[in-house]
Amino acid sequence: MKIALLGTGGVCRALAPAFLALGHEVTVGTRDPGATLAGNPSYVQLAARCPELELRTFEEAVPGAELVVNAIDGPSCVAALTPLAGLLAGRIVMDVSSPYDWSDPGAVLDPVNTDSLGEQLQRALPQARVVKTFNTLVAGVMPNPAMVGDGDHTVFVSGDDAAAKEAVTDLLTALGWRDVLDLGGIRTARATEMMLRMFIDTSAALGTYVFGFKIVR
Repeated sequence: MKIALLGTGGVCRALAPAFLALGHEVTVGTRDPGATLAGNPSYVQLAARCPELELRTFEEAVPGAELVVNAIDGPSCVAALTPLAGLLAGRIVMDVSSPYDWSDPGAVLDPVNTDSLGEQLQRALPQARVVKTFNTLVAGVMPNPAMVGDGDHTVFVSGDDAAAKEAVTDLLTALGWRDVLDLGGIRTARATEMMLRMFIDTSAALGTYVFGFKIVR
């Protein structure tokens, strides 16, 4: 596939090489490519390792992409993607965002309980096909489930479009995920987004972010 990966943080650094290794064509989107190359040394290192990556603005990265990954930080992603609603019409938007400001130690989940970032994105992008996934995991585990329990843990998908969820599930399976649980419509993104509080407290108890959640049948 042609994949546009929007955002240049840790999720990009984890997913871009994994997608390339599977044979996909990956374009990275950022607000300002010049600023990213000048001020984001972690991305510059990624680009040096993966010279086939293309860095474009958000608007330039989306056209032609069959799947668009929202790897923009949660507090910013709805505002950043709303102007792209026309470009994103008909496309699968794989949303991995979290409703939390990691720069603020006193932050709380927002939105929570009665709404979710997944739903906000679907409302802002009414003709896109939003699928929530990967938001219960640290970035490094997303493309490498075997890092935890030999891959014996669960990843979730939520979305209103069955074909979009099937395409995302196929991508997750190709990355090595064996247990992909379809929770239902995009409204169920509330459940996995609220798991972030459990993720934060569990990571503090374990002393690591490298773990996963397992649904036992």
